[in-house]
Amino acid sequence: MTYAAAVPAAAYDPGVQLLLVEDDAGVAAALVETLEGAGWGVTHCRRGDDGLHQVAGADLVVLDLGLPDMDGLDFLRTLRRASTVPVLVLTARDGDGATVLGLRAGADDYLVKPVGQAVLVARVHALLRRSRVEDTAREGAATLAWGGLALDLGARRATRDGAEVALTATELDVLEALAAQPGEAVSREAVQLHVWGTPALGRSRSLDFFVASLRSKLGPDLPLHTVRGFGYRLGG
Repeated sequence: MTYAAAVPAAAYDPGVQLLLVEDDAGVAAALVETLEGAGWGVTHCRRGDDGLHQVAGADLVVLDLGLPDMDGLDFLRTLRRASTVPVLVLTARDGDGATVLGLRAGADDYLVKPVGQAVLVARVHALLRRSRVEDTAREGAATLAWGGLALDLGARRATRDGAEVALTATELDVLEALAAQPGEAVSREAVQLHVWGTPALGRSRSLDFFVASLRSKLGPDLPLHTVRGFGYRLGG
């Protein structure tokens, strides 16, 4: 399988970082060459668990479903509880059934190997363009307030009745992750991805500790609700 660079780098998106999760070294090397040739930075991981620890800085994920440590569909399901980053599945699993399973698990696009390099690059570019429009639409206010409590997201500063509340950097990160979607349920995995760079469940007890600490420090003005079996909701 050959994926030679097909499009000049200047035609696409400088500064974009892709995450490639692919266990076959030869295929991965060819894909990295093609994607870097189109002007994107690429981080490569062989294992799904490693990919989950690298996804925080990615603008798009290119995912093979046949991974050595987990099924790619499980990777997708875990990622989708934490992030809306675009995912392009690139796999040998063919047929309508496999495609439907991949899309239902959270893929934004699905390609079956082998695929022409120009098609691959064009599909990645289309997903990045769509993601950029959605990110712009989600931009919102930088300050939130509930009763005597105010949170300035830009300054990373919380005050109660005008006096600053001493929060640690991690407490601010947790609060910021929840405040980015006021009134909406935010999954535990999404908070963990924002704070620690991975949606993996190993941080669950740490997250419980910091949520309890926020409730203690900020008091009853903080409408931080537990959403059973999912995560938390700030406000609403």
